[in-house]
Amino acid sequence: MLSKNKQKFILSLSRKKVREQNEVFVAEGHKLVSDLLSAGCDVDTIIATDSWLNENKTLTNNCHEIIDSSTDELKKVSQLKSPPSVIAVFNQNKKPLNIEHLKTQLSIFLDEIQDPGNLGTIIRLADWFGIKNIICSKNCADVYNAKTIQSTMGAISRVNVHYVDTLAFFQDFQNLKLPIYGTFLDGDNIYEESLTSNGLIVMGNEGKGISTEVERHISSRLLIPPYPDNASTSESLNVSVATAIICAEFRRTKN
Repeated sequence: MLSKNKQKFILSLSRKKVREQNEVFVAEGHKLVSDLLSAGCDVDTIIATDSWLNENKTLTNNCHEIIDSSTDELKKVSQLKSPPSVIAVFNQNKKPLNIEHLKTQLSIFLDEIQDPGNLGTIIRLADWFGIKNIICSKNCADVYNAKTIQSTMGAISRVNVHYVDTLAFFQDFQNLKLPIYGTFLDGDNIYEESLTSNGLIVMGNEGKGISTEVERHISSRLLIPPYPDNASTSESLNVSVATAIICAEFRRTKN
């Protein structure tokens, strides 16, 4: 049975401050929770229906607390439209960033991405394209926001997300002597450029694009061209859509 104190605690985790204080996050639904458990994520509490617990006994072996709950009780603490059969509280996994480890990799830097859904989708894309590290400016959306976690579809267990001081990060990254790519309306056609298998892809804010502070560090300005050239079309692409196109092109040219 789900106590009122536990209900209150689960609901309080919708606030970033409380998540940070307790160093935990919430995941909802069978697919997401089972993916995170299968990946070995450190789980603290599982709240689930009796049928879910009976069908998933092997996934709950390392859980600190298991609460057998009714659908009505789950509905009271769920942020989804339809109550799930399981809600879990996981411990945050904050791995320190080692700049040297980025030397042989393709990585992504997010410059003040505001929408949690966009952040979660980009994490999922990074996972798909084999990108292990996403670096975020401090003003980016919270990776442990419930909407972000839901949008990752479990990819959060395989992609490291780091929050950094922007100036300090680029000062250190430039010592690696790697290309830093960014997309601009006056950039060079991405389909005609020689792209590297390592380096940094910078994606800008949904409304403002790449900030002036970050732009000065860009060494290669890219453009995702509309079709046909110079067509009257939408002003811009959604940042997660643009990220998908860019990552696909980087990987395509290296295959």
